Amino acid sequence: MDFQLSPDQRALRAGTRELLTGRFDRDRLRAAVDDPALDRALWRELADAGFFALRLPEADGGVGLGLPEAALVFEEAGRALLPGPLVAGHLLAGAVDGVAAGERIVALCDESTDPVLWEHPADCDELIFLEGGAPERAGRAHRSAPAEVTRAPFASVDPLTPLARVTGRPRATPCDGLDVPRLRREAALLTAAQQLGSAARTVEMAVAHARQRTQFGAPIGSFQAVKHLCAGMLVRAELARVAVYAAAVTGDALDITGAKLLADEAAVHNARDCLQVHGGMGFTWEADVHLHLKRAWLRAETWGGAREATERLADALAG
Repeated sequence: MDFQLSPDQRALRAGTRELLTGRFDRDRLRAAVDDPALDRALWRELADAGFFALRLPEADGGVGLGLPEAALVFEEAGRALLPGPLVAGHLLAGAVDGVAAGERIVALCDESTDPVLWEHPADCDELIFLEGGAPERAGRAHRSAPAEVTRAPFASVDPLTPLARVTGRPRATPCDGLDVPRLRREAALLTAAQQLGSAARTVEMAVAHARQRTQFGAPIGSFQAVKHLCAGMLVRAELARVAVYAAAVTGDALDITGAKLLADEAAVHNARDCLQVHGGMGFTWEADVHLHLKRAWLRAETWGGAREATERLADALAG
């Protein structure tokens, strides 16, 4: 990825959007809100399209692409609000049998956080725990069967992402060969890409509503205040896009930290402004705006929150 997307990268992004539009449209989205159990048929279809094996070597049955292409795919997943431990599936496709083919669903649990949270506990076939510590420090990973892990209910702000709090696990099997700092970096980047997709989608939603909704005989998009809101949303999304794409190219830890910070800000603030543009109807359960806002809140606290990111960036600048 060199400033402009290549034709192949554009085709990958378009193909991913087409797949998700056809298999996870608004009706499926709203059905998942009512029943957040993961659709294993969709999971296998994602695998068949190369979602999880995107960066595995072709000799191992993968697609053989790189981190920039993965960022494009995850941007589309964020745009569609596709649920599930997608980041874990992508990062562990070459380490856990059956994940690349979509036959098994795996979750990543970061033990550097408090509490340690587990996404989609009812759907996962295996858990990989990353030991606590700073993202750049070496650490170890362990695998556990879900039945062996004790957990407690944990209220999730996102109705599409059930959560459990891990309260204990047995002595788990070490996962040799996993680069834990790299897993953390790339998990943060792919989460930032999802946030970018959500931020861009809420711009589209706000602009579409501003064109259609009329007050005082004119579209509300003609009002200066609404124009300013939409323009600010676009600026946030494009700044996040530049940062995420650049971090996907460099793979640098600080670049990824900055990209995650900007993408989180864009996703959260754009969802709030989109809600503002929608007015009273934006606060209703039937509108989809709140789903973007709640997902953005959840992802903003995953793989590095704002306080941690700003402290790391400040330390780097001071040093």
